[in-house]
Amino acid sequence: MSVAAPPLVLLAGMNCTTDLWADAGFDSSEGGGVIRPVLDRPTVSYQVAALLGDLPDTFVLVGHSLGGIVGMALALAAPQRVAGLVLVSTNAKAPTEPQRSGWREWLSRLDAGADARALQQSILSPLLGAELVADRPDLVERTLRMGSDTGDALLRTQLEMQLTRVDLLARLGAIAAPTLVVSGLDDAICPPHFHTEIVSAMPDARLVTLDAGHLLPLERPREFGRLVRSWMSQQRLARVVS
Repeated sequence: MSVAAPPLVLLAGMNCTTDLWADAGFDSSEGGGVIRPVLDRPTVSYQVAALLGDLPDTFVLVGHSLGGIVGMALALAAPQRVAGLVLVSTNAKAPTEPQRSGWREWLSRLDAGADARALQQSILSPLLGAELVADRPDLVERTLRMGSDTGDALLRTQLEMQLTRVDLLARLGAIAAPTLVVSGLDDAICPPHFHTEIVSAMPDARLVTLDAGHLLPLERPREFGRLVRSWMSQQRLARVVS
């Protein structure tokens, strides 16, 4: 007896777009369909409520960075809705004061006339790593274009959402959904130990580390896509066996 694949919900991180997932091969492989919401609410709790109002009854959620943070909050708020969780390049801890100061500085720079593309350009090395910035102009341009396509108004909303984040790490033990945690070995924004902490806090979580930076799905799309598809197939098989 086969088990139908649940819809796959893809939540990109701050100042990113659906291009983050474009080469991972999800469209052709997920029988339940693929949904790509935009993070467009000014608080994490408001974003979770909006998603729960719009999404199907059950789904597998893949969240990158801020999308992963929203995904964890959503799984805590409505565990019965989440058939599986994939957390990529993310952080379950409360923001630090330097992080808060950085987000407020970006808000000030937007007020002063900077745009989302320019702000994206200011953190290219943390996003991609210095080697890729030098050697992969195609990835650099796609990263900058994600900022342009996000736009100033939406980036402002996402920065406001960042400022409402709270500690989730202490609560992750309540998430029973099978979880795949994917870390980039060279991620300067959410380093590997952030992901080790998440896996250690969860009852049914697996950690995989790829040779990549923060924009892991953009940098290693084929490896990432195969990993997620294989993990989802294992979860469907486990449901059949049980």
